[in-house]
Amino acid sequence: MKSGWWSKGKMQVLWSTSSGVMVHKFRSSIFGGRFFHFVRVDFLLSGECNGSLCGVARNGVVIFEWSNQRVFRCDDICGPSIHRHLFFLLQLITCYLITNMNIVKQSTKFIKPAVPTPSTLRRYKTGFIDELAPIMNVSIVLFFSANDNHNPNFVTRLEQSLAKILPRFYPLAGRYMDEVYTIDCNDEGVEFIHAKVNIKLQDILVSTDANVKFVDEFVPSMTRDATYPLLAIQVTMFECGGMTLGVSSPHKIVDASTLCTFISEWATMNRGSENEIEFTGHAFNSSSLFPGRCFKPIPLRVISDADMSCKYIRKIYSFSESAISNMKANHQHWSKIQLVSAIIWKALIDVDRVNNNNPSEYILLQPVNLRGKTSSLIPKHSCGNFWGYCVTQAGTVETTEELADRLTANVKKTKNYLSKVDHNTEEGQLMVLSCILPKNIRDTSSVITITSWSKFPFYELDFGFGKPTWVAPGCVPVVNISCLMDQAQGNGVDAHIVLEAKDVPCFEKALQSIDCFAA
Repeated sequence: MKSGWWSKGKMQVLWSTSSGVMVHKFRSSIFGGRFFHFVRVDFLLSGECNGSLCGVARNGVVIFEWSNQRVFRCDDICGPSIHRHLFFLLQLITCYLITNMNIVKQSTKFIKPAVPTPSTLRRYKTGFIDELAPIMNVSIVLFFSANDNHNPNFVTRLEQSLAKILPRFYPLAGRYMDEVYTIDCNDEGVEFIHAKVNIKLQDILVSTDANVKFVDEFVPSMTRDATYPLLAIQVTMFECGGMTLGVSSPHKIVDASTLCTFISEWATMNRGSENEIEFTGHAFNSSSLFPGRCFKPIPLRVISDADMSCKYIRKIYSFSESAISNMKANHQHWSKIQLVSAIIWKALIDVDRVNNNNPSEYILLQPVNLRGKTSSLIPKHSCGNFWGYCVTQAGTVETTEELADRLTANVKKTKNYLSKVDHNTEEGQLMVLSCILPKNIRDTSSVITITSWSKFPFYELDFGFGKPTWVAPGCVPVVNISCLMDQAQGNGVDAHIVLEAKDVPCFEKALQSIDCFAA
């Protein structure tokens, strides 16, 4: 936003986007002792004015009008600050831009491994953790700013490097056979989509509230039939030269660590640094370490597309490095993840208590990466599903500090338990199984899942045209699941969460009232 104030007789341009949206502050007046701010927004998206959005701010209320018709009113703005009003206006502008966003596919093809998969590897049997993985996709979107190193043929280069790296990840180029819990490694290929969008990257990134609603527009959709690919990739170009890279794969094939390993090695291959890849044979080994047992997937309360569009909302809550440091000042034994998890959990508990007269038993599930934590070695870059749950009961705990202490102690206890696992024995297999299917969760329990991707180096991925400006997980359409991500700069945390729209005010009020958060 440009600095400066309106001067008499002139219209001050306060803010403009590269897409042709201009915000003017054109009058400040006092009538009857009340102070008014008038703001006008001109939309010039096609080279001519498509209309103007006018906002009148007075006494903590903002009313926006489009072509002289009221379209938006906000009564919860505190104070007379024009900057606060313009922030809401900016969000509305961004929503307008993205609502009119149009992604057009330029091409869709299937990329096959550069080296055919040997017949001896034609069948890949999934492991029992793969079998238990919920029916959902693991997805990520990387946002890249325009870069001088963008080769005009970079999309072709991405396709070529993808083909070169696929032999190491050969199951991803196959097709899943549900009835026999097996991947047919037939090299039919992964889906690769090249698309263009009619907005600029900064129009997406300018407003946190707006961007999360449209992240999944940049994630390739995946159908669930016997012929669908096990990996889909979408490269989307913005008008400014920026781009997104969306990658998605079924959870029964990959976890977040596997997805990060694949993208990292693909990026290394794409920038011509194959010698930096530590090839240790084929990447997928979940079935050899934890052989399948024909389990059914863990059921989830999945939100329908219709409900997701009208009853639920995806939000980001950002916890800055300084805020986390302040909250941890007297509790250095807390990790930033356990602290943020406790804050989110406490707020969700408060929401549940408002909605339900009969308090539930509150349980938090935190997926734990098994790699490097068991007594028998599971290599860091093992691919497939390697996770269990750390299960924490809130009990009679009432404060955020108590929850953070309990989470910290329980994570330590779970890691100590896993350190005794020898996956080469039946006892070790059952120990891992007990972490995935805990017996102490009742049907009446209120279960919340918070997963952390903060240690995965998504912001360090470099395909040769710079590192990501922003990284966001694909939406998991399930109530009370949150994904914690590192912020692009510093040591802060972004919490992505899906909430019922009616619960958002209560949730945010609970966040602000939390003792250590309010500080």
